[in-house]
Amino acid sequence: MSRVTIDARAVEQAAERLAGVVTRTPLQFNERLSAATGASVWLKREDLQPVRSYKIRGAYNLISQLDEQQRAAGVVCASAGNHGQGVAYACARLGIRGRIFVPATTPRQKRQRILALGEGLVELAVTGDTYDDAAEAALREAGRTGATVVPAFDDVRTIAGQGTVALEIVEQFGSAPDVLVAPVGGGGMISGCLAYLGERHPGTKVVGAEPSGAASMISAVAAGGPVELASLDTFVDGAAVRRAGDVTYRVVERWRPALYPVPEGRICSEMLALYQIEGIVTEPAGALAAASLGLFQPEPGQTVVVIVSGGNNDVSRYAEILERSLVYEGRKHYFLVNFPQEPGALRRFLDEVLGPDDDITHFEYVKRSNRETGPALVGIELGDPASFGDLLMKMDASPITFEVVASDSPFYRFLV
Repeated sequence: MSRVTIDARAVEQAAERLAGVVTRTPLQFNERLSAATGASVWLKREDLQPVRSYKIRGAYNLISQLDEQQRAAGVVCASAGNHGQGVAYACARLGIRGRIFVPATTPRQKRQRILALGEGLVELAVTGDTYDDAAEAALREAGRTGATVVPAFDDVRTIAGQGTVALEIVEQFGSAPDVLVAPVGGGGMISGCLAYLGERHPGTKVVGAEPSGAASMISAVAAGGPVELASLDTFVDGAAVRRAGDVTYRVVERWRPALYPVPEGRICSEMLALYQIEGIVTEPAGALAAASLGLFQPEPGQTVVVIVSGGNNDVSRYAEILERSLVYEGRKHYFLVNFPQEPGALRRFLDEVLGPDDDITHFEYVKRSNRETGPALVGIELGDPASFGDLLMKMDASPITFEVVASDSPFYRFLV
């Protein structure tokens, strides 16, 4: 691992290396989020990089510093998709061969982009179910071949490259924002931003947003050091890391940003809002920082910059994204319902139980347990989430028997 110090100067030197390589992505004022918070909210559009995420910054900064012998041996890395694209792009620009390990959960779209960006200089290896599985495989490959490992976050050169986002924001504004909101997976982005802003602009508050189901940095801070999460929700694949980095943890521990766990359903709702209102296509990790607004409240009139970190979303995931959003917002509920096996039972349910704006979006008979009743799995989308209590009262008063399928039950995982 490099011995370069994680400080503002390292970030400034990284910016010099990246000049002409990365896109100076725009800052865009966002009316929706500004109105919702009372602050002046701007989006830093890192989804508009050539690899559709900020990961190009850290990957290129590290690889460009390798000596001739290291370049000849090539590079390896582990990635959930975006870092691999950054490494592939850097390999193509610098003429270096690489091998990229990704978990099976990496969307096909990201795998295809890695190979396309590598322009024939990179190989792709699908290994394990999580980022950490891929990381172990990459380390074994490096030990076998002598290739240089390019960490996705836990290396000072990667961190310095990611921190150039904060430097760019300050240059674009002409001053530092009051608040910077960054996504957190392994911690590379927030560590780089902390290293730069902490020294050059200590008045800026840095906020980190982490997926609730993969809150490795929050767990590390609580435990006094990186720990492995007992369970990991890989839905936010770009930020689903079982263990925070050692180097990134030390930076976070020094500067103590505010860290917030963001429910995956809330992230889905923000993805849909960005797409439907602003026309911005993000992946789950790309909407993570914006989704944290509302979990903390900036002061009225403050300038808040939110990093939109990536736009590598597979369109086939939108059905699940919509489902998770509806469940989170309290609009979608599932029930196991025993309907009397008699003519008109379902019609009475529709007429007497459902509200005028409610809809059955899923109906499937589970089995016929006897001749009198037939249990069915029923999904109901409410016109108004606040009407859920009324729906339950109407169901209680009807001749049916039912059971709510709780969102934390094992059965629920087969639905969402």
